[in-house]
Amino acid sequence: MKRLIDPQAIEALRRRAGALFVDNVFHGLATVTKLHPYSRPERHGLEVISDVSYGDSTRAPWRKLDVYRPRGSRPGDARPVVLYLHGGGFRILSKDTHWVMALAFARAGYVLFTVDYRLAPAHPFPAAIDDASEAYRWVVEHARSFGGDPAKLIVAGESAGANLTLALTMAATHEHPSEYAKRVFETGVAPVASAPMCGIFQVSDTRRFQRKKPKIHAFVADRIHEVEHAYLDDSPIAEGDPTRDLADPLVWLERERRSARPLPPLFTAVGTKDPLVDDTRRLERAWRAREARVEAHVFEGEVHAYHAFVWRRAARETWTKKHAFLRDVLARVQRHAESARAER
Repeated sequence: MKRLIDPQAIEALRRRAGALFVDNVFHGLATVTKLHPYSRPERHGLEVISDVSYGDSTRAPWRKLDVYRPRGSRPGDARPVVLYLHGGGFRILSKDTHWVMALAFARAGYVLFTVDYRLAPAHPFPAAIDDASEAYRWVVEHARSFGGDPAKLIVAGESAGANLTLALTMAATHEHPSEYAKRVFETGVAPVASAPMCGIFQVSDTRRFQRKKPKIHAFVADRIHEVEHAYLDDSPIAEGDPTRDLADPLVWLERERRSARPLPPLFTAVGTKDPLVDDTRRLERAWRAREARVEAHVFEGEVHAYHAFVWRRAARETWTKKHAFLRDVLARVQRHAESARAER
């Protein structure tokens, strides 16, 4: 008698096993590398203020962020500010696993706020953007007390964090009916630059990556599909609800033709071996179509989130280019502010 094998059960088991493997690998790497002496902020002339509550700590105790800043920073210093959103497919990782990104920005003189947000599937969309939008408002209101200037705010993130970065950038520059977008827009502050790296900028219809590249490996395809499944399948926001724009900010960008505030300069980069590479190419085209400044780099042979591997040439080159781009943006902001003061 033949045994019947349920293909869906096999596929589900394969996905769970793959997810468990990837989750453990990323957490293990973050833990081991943090033991290296160069991971210590004091080695770089930095100080860290950990687990600062953003928002109501009683009602939302999970809303925590860390502040990385040059040692000796004080209120009134008016340093440029970075709000950083970590990646992890909306499912895993945290501000603590992304210390490399925090160090890379803070060493360059930024006051960096790296944020924890609720993770799927326990907390599907819109939990992450709810937290991210609250973090945006909090940073705008409190950056000065840590030595930062909210008028020099940069939003950055990678992978799922890049999705949140683009969503916040769109929310800060476009009037939108979603309560989360309104929360950002009503701060009155738009970022002076946006740096969403190697992002999944449309969470719905992740099968599009297989349609683009039919030979994509099943293990990789599973990792992409589980992002959509975990983040959107149990979401209380129905398809057709405009709030869904904040899960698919690239689709929102491609649809829109004007904004209430100018789109900021945008820096992005991705590797050719990243299965998400096409989303970055779409983002560049859409930004250029709006006649906004964009610098996009595609590095041959590099994998997803390659810029986190800071010992590699491509990663070092990417950070060098990113810092140069942001220095130029901030210099222009400074010249504009000085010119406005002189006219008054």
